[in-house]
Amino acid sequence: MDSKRKLTWITAGVALIYTLVLVGWHVYTPAGNFALQVPGADNRPEGSARKADDVVIGEFFMKYDENAADASSNMEGKWVAFRGANRDNIIKTSATINVTDDYQEMWSFETGEGHAAPVIYNGKVYVMDYDETLMSDMVRCFSLQTGKELWRRWYRLRIKRNHGFSRTIPVVGDGYVITIGPEGHVMCCDPETGDMKWTLDLKKEFGTEVPFWYTGQCPLVDKGVLVLAPAGEETLLAGVDAKSGEVLWTTPNTVKFKMSHSSVMPMELGGKQTYVYVGIGGVCGVSAEDADKGTLLWSTNKWQPSVVAPSPLRLSSNRIFMVAGYGTGGALLQVDRAGSKWTATVLEQYKSDKGLSAEQQTPILYNGTIISILPKDAGGNRERLVMYSPTDLHSPVWRSASDEKFGLGPYIVINQYLFAFNEGGELYVYEIGDKSMKLLKKQQIMEGIDAWGPMAYADGMLVLRDAHQVKCIRII
Repeated sequence: MDSKRKLTWITAGVALIYTLVLVGWHVYTPAGNFALQVPGADNRPEGSARKADDVVIGEFFMKYDENAADASSNMEGKWVAFRGANRDNIIKTSATINVTDDYQEMWSFETGEGHAAPVIYNGKVYVMDYDETLMSDMVRCFSLQTGKELWRRWYRLRIKRNHGFSRTIPVVGDGYVITIGPEGHVMCCDPETGDMKWTLDLKKEFGTEVPFWYTGQCPLVDKGVLVLAPAGEETLLAGVDAKSGEVLWTTPNTVKFKMSHSSVMPMELGGKQTYVYVGIGGVCGVSAEDADKGTLLWSTNKWQPSVVAPSPLRLSSNRIFMVAGYGTGGALLQVDRAGSKWTATVLEQYKSDKGLSAEQQTPILYNGTIISILPKDAGGNRERLVMYSPTDLHSPVWRSASDEKFGLGPYIVINQYLFAFNEGGELYVYEIGDKSMKLLKKQQIMEGIDAWGPMAYADGMLVLRDAHQVKCIRII
């Protein structure tokens, strides 16, 4: 047989084998005893299946070092909420603040990427965190004295990194620690044991549209009532019993504001206790008094930045100062009352390079001056620490040196000193004078990356954070 004919027979044989295998694969049935399965036949517990967007708030819990809790039992200092108990970011203490020697590091711990800052209550530190490995949002409790973790409560939440994850500051008091997670999940736990007390989903309950960079609003508790700004389809503000979770009152969203990154601030305006909120769409004031609590008193849409993180700052009995980043700048609002009639007038507004402004942190009103850090688009004074008079929002009365810049870092007043933390992890201490400040010391606390989270103080300890760690130093 010549080689050509041999090659033909081999080719035909391979083709025949391939055809038989292909036909056999189509006609062969590997098993003939299949049984129809109906829902429930696998004996899975009812309700255990979960949709991708279902969140069971606070479903997991872990308790850690009880001895660390005992070590903190004699500490009574408190930093209970965003900007402290008075929402002014000012601390007055009888302790002597060290403004000369280097500060001693007491402890530190790692976090998921974020900018959520702590609160402190009777020797315990509470902070929001996000675990990327577990894809879980959580509140964690630590000992202020030792830095050891005492407990954590968390829940599955699948979100993508967007300049970090967690951003909010809890509020803590006798019998509650309340948090708002990145997607608007409100959780209330017992501050001692971590036991779950109640939960609230702002998106499901109020139709809240969470902002692009996740929830930035920090919860406010006023006389036992949690005040929230869901800015949902029908509800602008809501009052919730802090211990039971019962919704006590709501403010109809007739102005159609949406949720911003700003937080609700309590103020006395025109002799009336008021909750002031800057939402996406404008600024409003809601009654905080028992007789008409939750009533919308006034609003204006004449100042409505597309993105706003700082909260409104009360300057006087009828004036409010507001700032926002991304080129928005500042604005001065006047609220007038004539009997039951209220009016809100924007007296002036200007771009970031034309006067006092801020992008991330809320300015501090202290001894008749406004302290702030100017944003990156503020011209020649960008990123500097500045002081302005409330009567002139365009010309600073003092500014830090050209090499003393802070980016989006936080600052806090303790006695007569200003502690300013630049976003690279360096702490500056200034003595506040009459319309000026004197630099006393500076110290590198951490090799910081995006150190934007506000600071907290209690019992001589200052707690700071950057995007990846929380650190405690002793400043007395």
